[in-house]
Order: sequence, then structure tokens, then C-alpha cells
Amino acid sequence: MYVPQHFAVQDADEIAAFVADVGAADFVTYDGSRLISSLLPVIWDRSVGPHGRLLAHLALANDQWRTTRVDVPALAIVHGPQAYVSPSWYPSKREHGRAVPTWNYVAVHFTGQIEFHPDAEWLRDIVTRLTDTHEEGRAGRWHVHDAPDAYIDGQLRGIVGVEMVITQVEAKAKLSQNRSDADQAGVVDGLREQPVPGAAEVADLMSQRFS
Repeated sequence: MYVPQHFAVQDADEIAAFVADVGAADFVTYDGSRLISSLLPVIWDRSVGPHGRLLAHLALANDQWRTTRVDVPALAIVHGPQAYVSPSWYPSKREHGRAVPTWNYVAVHFTGQIEFHPDAEWLRDIVTRLTDTHEEGRAGRWHVHDAPDAYIDGQLRGIVGVEMVITQVEAKAKLSQNRSDADQAGVVDGLREQPVPGAAEVADLMSQRFS
């Protein structure tokens, strides 16, 4: 990923919080002839190695786990909110006209070696961890043990575990940091008026970062 210095995110805790909030990643692998991608719920386990590992699972019927070249590094992409930015929102545009449209967004790219796990206990652990992560704090929350054991055992036979040992983490928050304070404020105001998905979320991220 191309990451100019002023858009780079270096704080590991900030990156981890973003990944946890999004909760899913596009896993991109190579099968020897083409790239294949699946969107999977994910946990970033930072307790092992220099960069940790990504944990997920995919359907047994999904051929990606059978065809992936495990000797070729895989890529996992976590997408945040994104939005079009109009140059008409820059006060500086009215002064000199030197402005063009752009696109604001947040994303994290993980690179690493991937491994697949058919083991039932490995799968039960990751399914439980994912469930606990997303059910935490919910009224009347659901637990894996709420379902009959035989039913869960059958569901586990229909999935395969995914583990990526991370070798590189690249995080980018392109939020108009290269513009003046006045232009940044204009972008926030402009985004808040847009009735499109992502615009308000990008405005919120900009406000948090620049406040």
C-alpha cells in the first residue's frame, strides 16, 4: 500500500482499535494462476510474534482454502469508512483555484503466511472468541453453548480455520492532513451534508483526529 508519511498511522493500539471496530477483512490469496478473495470476520491476536496473527474461518465449501499457495504470502485488507472530497469545499480553492477532487479513507493491510486448520477444537476456540467479541454487552446475549453440542459439532464440520502469521502491518488514514486547517474544516462541513454512506463517518474521524 502506498502510504505517504503524513497519512501513515504508526500507533499499534490505534490500529488495533480500528481493526476491532471494523471486525472483518478481505483475505486475498494466490492459487497459482489468479488472486482469490473472501471477506471474513477476524480477530487480531497480538500476543504472539512481533506483529501477531489474524484468526478467522471460512466455509468448507469455499475452495479458497484448498487452492491457496501457502508458500506465497497472503494479504488481508481491513476497510474503514471512505468518501469523495469535492474541491469546492476548500476555502483555498476560492483564492487561487488550485484544487482537484480526492478520496478520503482509512485502511489497514496485513501481509503474512497463511495456514488453514480443520481441527475441531481449534475451530471451536476461534468461533467462541469471535462470538464473545461481538455478543459482549448485548442484552440477552448468545453463547456458543446455548446451542446443542451435536448441532455445534455439525456446524464446525462445515468450516475451516484461517491463521495468518503477520509479517507486515501497513495502516493509512487519508483524512486531508495535507490541507490547511481551513480546508480541513471545509471538508468536514461538506461531508456532513452528504447523504451517502461513509461521509458522516469520515467527517467524524477527521474531527477526532484534528480536534
